[in-house]
Amino acid sequence: MLDRLPPILLRVLRETPELTQAYLVGGGVRDWLLGVPGQDFDVEVFGVDYGSLVSALGRWGRADLVGRSFGVVKLTIDGQTFDFSLPRLDSKVGPGYTGFTVQFEPALTPREAAARRDYTINSLMFDPHRGGLLDFFGGAADLKQRVLRHTSEAFVEDPLRVLRGMQFAGRFDLTGAPETLALCRSIANSYSELALERVREEWFKWAAKSTRPSAGLRFLRDSGWLRHFPEAALLLGVPQDPGWHPEGDVWTHTLHCLDALAELPDWQAADETTRTVVMLAVLAHDFAKPACTHTDMRHGSLRIVSPGHEAAGGPLTEAFLQRLSVPTALADRIPPLVVNHLAHLHDITPRSVRRLAQRLSPATIRELSWVMIADAYGRPPLPRMTLASVNELLTQAALLNVQQQAPQAILLGRHLIERGMSPGPTFKPLLDAAFEAQLDGVFTDIEGAKTWLEQRLQTIAPVA
Repeated sequence: MLDRLPPILLRVLRETPELTQAYLVGGGVRDWLLGVPGQDFDVEVFGVDYGSLVSALGRWGRADLVGRSFGVVKLTIDGQTFDFSLPRLDSKVGPGYTGFTVQFEPALTPREAAARRDYTINSLMFDPHRGGLLDFFGGAADLKQRVLRHTSEAFVEDPLRVLRGMQFAGRFDLTGAPETLALCRSIANSYSELALERVREEWFKWAAKSTRPSAGLRFLRDSGWLRHFPEAALLLGVPQDPGWHPEGDVWTHTLHCLDALAELPDWQAADETTRTVVMLAVLAHDFAKPACTHTDMRHGSLRIVSPGHEAAGGPLTEAFLQRLSVPTALADRIPPLVVNHLAHLHDITPRSVRRLAQRLSPATIRELSWVMIADAYGRPPLPRMTLASVNELLTQAALLNVQQQAPQAILLGRHLIERGMSPGPTFKPLLDAAFEAQLDGVFTDIEGAKTWLEQRLQTIAPVA
């Protein structure tokens, strides 16, 4: 691990007398063992008090006491920032995130400090002085076996650890240990203690960082916590037509779709917010199937069908997002992807593509194509093939320059003013009508827009 450390951090650790009992902890050590690239270098310091730690770090650079109540000091040196913390004992004295008392314990041993961490894979420590791994609870073996196991019975003091387990399982393809899942089930009623923003952040980490998102949802199901998210829980056992969905029920299909999305290079290359948006859209794309699924005669045989589930999924997706208190900027992008995830099955024309881009906004046709591809890939043992209609949609959208944005209005207020019109209440209806005509393909450039305007003005009262 030493070769992963920034040289200046290694100097600080090795040349500061107060840091002789300092260890790299948490995610940075875990990621090193997994071979995952990362810049997460958290340091836990034993044997010194808070004032001594601040003073020692201050000799190297700016030491900010941003986490004083949690014993955290941020050292900024040469443009890089590193977190240093003291070992502490958290005692549960009441419900919720605020129901803890924090006591710093410089005399705590590394083993005692590691025991307070949630999972064995996060209880690992690395000694930068002697170059050795400190593994008190078998975290390295659990990582190798892809097992997610709680470190101690103190796990139950913070129910958020269950949702952390969900996102860890998804990120690193882990399976919950039976005893850990049992412990999670025993505190399932503690969900109400959690602040919505903390729940949301764990879902966001699952959505943006998972390599095997299905593992996260299985952990949620097996831990007994899926019931807190009823839109997802209701997918379990909902049948699908075996000819089109040989993989099984809607829950199984959704898990395959999520994993397929996580493997798409375009999704992996997207920014974190976009990855979050599209992953949540794939999770939600069949939320309405439980309510819409029934059997019906189709082409002379009884089939399992779910007509209208894409449109009906919009309100259910919104309810799920509201339950997580998702910010509007993200929440506005997800339901349109759900409602339109079958748009490629309809006629693809310049008009329909422009209007689709408009309906999707602020989401995009490019993002929608990832949902469509994931949906098509989520039907094993059928081979993964991108439907020709999705490629056609993308091609048309690129030609119309609406693949990554909604159509932009050609005729604007300034054009009306140039025409000699005075700003007033007639502007908006006229511009709205112009935009509708543009979406219909009546005109595609400013000259065509001006021609349309003249024709339109002839049908209304003359302009003075």
